[in-house]
Amino acid sequence: MDRKITCFIQLSDNKSLESTVTSLNNSGIVSRIIIVAGKDTTVDYNDPEVDYLFCAGFSSTSAVKKMALMSDTEYILIYSKPHPLDLGKHALMRMISVCKNTGAGMVYSDYLENKNNQLSPHPVIDYQEGSLRDDFNFGSVVLYKDSAFQYAYKKMEREYRFAGLYDLRLKISQRHSIIHLPEILYTETESDIRKSGEKQSDFVDPGNRKVQIEMEEACTDHLKRINGWLKPEFRSISFDADNFEYEASVIIPVKNRVMTISDAIKSVISQKAKFKFNMIVIDNHSTDGTTDLVRAFAKKDDRLVHIIPERQDLGIGGCWNEGIFHEKCGKFAIQLDSDDLYIDNNVINRIVEAFYEQQCAMVVGSYKMVNFDLDDLPPGLIDHREWTPENGRNNALRINSLGAPRAFYTPVIRSMGVPNVSYGEDYAVGLAISRHYRIGRIYEPLYLCRRWEGNTDAALDVNKMNAHNLYKDRLRTIELLARIQLNKKITE
Repeated sequence: MDRKITCFIQLSDNKSLESTVTSLNNSGIVSRIIIVAGKDTTVDYNDPEVDYLFCAGFSSTSAVKKMALMSDTEYILIYSKPHPLDLGKHALMRMISVCKNTGAGMVYSDYLENKNNQLSPHPVIDYQEGSLRDDFNFGSVVLYKDSAFQYAYKKMEREYRFAGLYDLRLKISQRHSIIHLPEILYTETESDIRKSGEKQSDFVDPGNRKVQIEMEEACTDHLKRINGWLKPEFRSISFDADNFEYEASVIIPVKNRVMTISDAIKSVISQKAKFKFNMIVIDNHSTDGTTDLVRAFAKKDDRLVHIIPERQDLGIGGCWNEGIFHEKCGKFAIQLDSDDLYIDNNVINRIVEAFYEQQCAMVVGSYKMVNFDLDDLPPGLIDHREWTPENGRNNALRINSLGAPRAFYTPVIRSMGVPNVSYGEDYAVGLAISRHYRIGRIYEPLYLCRRWEGNTDAALDVNKMNAHNLYKDRLRTIELLARIQLNKKITE
């Protein structure tokens, strides 16, 4: 049998290495196994048929370039976890067949996940043009066509400590397809047992700032190469719309949040503003007592507009449309989730001032992560400092969230509407606005974001997470294509 694959695996403990090496050799088509280790690492795994690659880091540019130079086979396989790998029978032959028959530059597959000694299927999602997230889950086993790998590495002009593999993937995608094989071909061990809600802020953890800077540089370079990058040039905006009774409205979609809606409403009622404001609560047919609570507040304070939609098919985005198109909606529509609350009584003032000072169509603030009792949770302040005036709207195609609280100039958000979904609706609007308009930022905390078991994203299963990620990738694809078309028109 032809041995067509050069394999690169992470240095790990000897037992894990032995298991992985055995599994790869048993495939019958692996030519060479190379263990990737830090340049100053001492190794004690002895196998005469295994070689070593010493470099700055497994995901570094230097590692990628050395891999390219060490490969002398038709295919390259990278296994990115330091835990034992168990390949399925004929798994690598199947991946090679797909790669060969389609001309793909990369092939990846579904897998079994071993978590706490329990096996469960872990499907992954299809790659598309908008799959620009650096944390896109390919699984831990990825097969590359050597010629695609070589092409990409020769285009890698910058040296990255953390973004080398990400840069490689982006450059491969510029010329080759990346194919997801929806078949379970191997078993990997998962050591991160946190729930989905506990993982979702990892990318904005201040401790990961150096990583994020590199990822942004790699993504920006990619966007420029495919003509999807936008210059920091924005449409001018004026706030001369005078047909608004209120300067600002706080929009609160809610369904079955009897435990938290009172706190949210009170945080709005307590605001001290220099202008006339109200709140619009869109009560999406609650059945747990939420409706009675909102109705009681509305009787005491006529600034609360209580809407129960006629339609039964509205997601959060549909509820937002009920709010922004309501006759009582103010000039600026400001978000507040029904789980959360403003940090003090000056939030609405600060947001409206930011619109006028920064001449923007949307303002994004910062928030603190807290538990149900409002005690601080790590990583604490989420300020999305990866959003910069110079490159924020380009980097928005890579990151998975634009931050909170969000606020919109109502005529602009009315001009596009909000997708009728319950996940990613805010991201879709933010992307579309940023294509043309400046987005303002407030880096001080305005908002307390509660993380508790009642959150809709607190503990999602893999299929629900995949659905969410697939949708956001689709939003990114749509936006990327729109920006490419916009750039074509500019140059014509």
